[in-house]
Amino acid sequence: MTIGARRNTDLYDEAAAHLTQWREGDHESLELLVGLLNPLLWQVVRAYRLDSATSEDVLQTVWMTFIRRADTIEDPQAVVRWLTVTARRDALRASKAGQRVEVMQDEVLDLRTGVQDSPENEVLRADRDEALWRAVSGLSHRCQMLLRVVAFSPRPDYARLSAQLGMPMGSIGPTRGRCLEKLRTLLSAAGDWRTT
Repeated sequence: MTIGARRNTDLYDEAAAHLTQWREGDHESLELLVGLLNPLLWQVVRAYRLDSATSEDVLQTVWMTFIRRADTIEDPQAVVRWLTVTARRDALRASKAGQRVEVMQDEVLDLRTGVQDSPENEVLRADRDEALWRAVSGLSHRCQMLLRVVAFSPRPDYARLSAQLGMPMGSIGPTRGRCLEKLRTLLSAAGDWRTT
């Protein structure tokens, strides 16, 4: 068995143990399960290029669905797959829903205009975000995974990150630095980003 496969198995084993303990009445195990798998699920959801608020909504929906339907998961070892499949489906649904045009009444638009940023800034932000995601898609799969987890987790747990990505803990920081440097190079080459 390879190191990466063993670490992946450890993640499945740990998640299965938390699920079993939660089913047996240990409420803290649910929090531990959420802490263990949220970085992975966040990465899955953000791969659909949803904004942060929508991604958070999708994750909340995934966990609420899990709480309601956890009893349908017969094999505790399947909990990671069940959650990632649910996250993919919900993210895809949210992604498709975001493409629909929503017609709003003038009163609603008037209320929103006061709290939103100027249209110019929104366009600039959208252009910047598009350039960033275009550059991220030019990185290796490993760099994309690492940067998504590190960028969207307030305090990434390097031990869990190591297990999820199959990387030694000591190489996460240097690899992250190299991935960020590649990203800066791609952005600079495209002329889409201020690299200072």
